[in-house]
Amino acid sequence: MQRPIEPGLDHSLDLLTEGYSFIRNRTESFGAPLFETRLMGKPMICMTGKEAVQLFYDENRFQRHGAIPKRIQKSLFGVGGVQTMDGELHAIRKELFLSLMTEEKLAELRSLTMAQWRVWAEEQKGREVVLFDETEEILCRVACLWAGVPLKDADVGMRAYEFGAMVDAFGGVGPRYQEGKKARKRAEQWIKQIIEKYRAGAIESEEGKAIQAVATHRDADGRLLDAQSAAVELINVLRPVVAVARFIIFGALALHDFPVYKDRLKEREEDFLEMFAQEVRRYYPFAPMLGAKTRYDFKWNGYRFAKGETVLLDLYGTNHDPELWEDPDTFLPERFADRKEDLYDFVPQGGGDPKTGHRCPGEKATVEIMKASFRFLVEELDYEVIDGQDLTVSHVRMPTLPKSRFIIRVK
Repeated sequence: MQRPIEPGLDHSLDLLTEGYSFIRNRTESFGAPLFETRLMGKPMICMTGKEAVQLFYDENRFQRHGAIPKRIQKSLFGVGGVQTMDGELHAIRKELFLSLMTEEKLAELRSLTMAQWRVWAEEQKGREVVLFDETEEILCRVACLWAGVPLKDADVGMRAYEFGAMVDAFGGVGPRYQEGKKARKRAEQWIKQIIEKYRAGAIESEEGKAIQAVATHRDADGRLLDAQSAAVELINVLRPVVAVARFIIFGALALHDFPVYKDRLKEREEDFLEMFAQEVRRYYPFAPMLGAKTRYDFKWNGYRFAKGETVLLDLYGTNHDPELWEDPDTFLPERFADRKEDLYDFVPQGGGDPKTGHRCPGEKATVEIMKASFRFLVEELDYEVIDGQDLTVSHVRMPTLPKSRFIIRVK
């Protein structure tokens, strides 16, 4: 079967002007789950939907090595990070991250998150603040405490900004991308020094902290990671924690736009808190797409794929697929009440089995940070949302936020 091909020399500008809807717009127009286009001068296949997710996470058919552009590695992921690996090397490197997701460590993460929110709130009474910027700093403290990375109070703002700039560079061009690239370089230099000091015994840390896990990790060849690679992977622990600030702000926006859920959360139902957090992850735009390369020629649902083709999977579109979600463009936490876990239809941070594939291993950590933060916002923080600010969420800018970054006054 011939897959639809979008006419034209290149559609990179369309991607920048359509954002999260780029793939969905075309699959709906073509009436097919996939199509071929050209982005950044290269042919690419774009796919959406549950079956596409199942295909994309077939490790026998797809590889990540060579699929993630260098521009993304130099800003978001780091060159040579776990996201670019396959096979045994990926499995051994990923085990490093999975080892940090025990119930004990997640409980510690919840506790640290709540504690840092409380410390912050004591200093904010009577102040008007941009909640997104404050949340990034709070989570930067949480990430470093949880990972055992020493962080001076005077450096919190700078380090939080660097981690946030790496994330913000994902869909950026020009100055925004360059800022993320420079931020990563500064952060890697800092964390590389931390790794070297830890290995030399100049920094002590509690048993089981991420800094110990990364600094002592041995790859498939039995060797310790070099200091640069260790820095990249330790940042892959810290940066995602800070990135959860975006989900938290979307949750704060949901509490503002749908106040009935604020009242419901005050009832302290743990099940509903979980449902609310998951619907925030589904409903609001976070990661737009992921990429991989085909390992060999094959046929899927009548469509032919050739070896070495680049494929982009639509995460946002899959989370809003009307064949998978009833009223997908309605915010409805209750949809998760009786939902059976499915590794392929709910993909805000990727799909498949996180233990064996390329799905983000930190999803549980994300949800625990979100739940602790929402509980604090609802039960402990007395605040008002400032009138007149622009709370619109652009679906063109990637990654996105409410335009005003959510301004509140703490009472």
